[in-house]
Amino acid sequence: MKFLKSVADEMKQVTWPTGKELAKYTNTVVVTTILFGIFFAVVDFGITEAMSLILN
Repeated sequence: MKFLKSVADEMKQVTWPTGKELAKYTNTVVVTTILFGIFFAVVDFGITEAMSLILN
């Protein structure tokens, strides 16, 4: 029980983001993920094409 009480006390000290901050952070993560996905797709395509040229 002591552990659960200390967890509850710690959770009261947490500073939670506002809805606006949460939306901003979520958009940042989504955009970054999409950009990294596009980057790695382009790199993968480039490597695939380079290997095709080398092996053929």
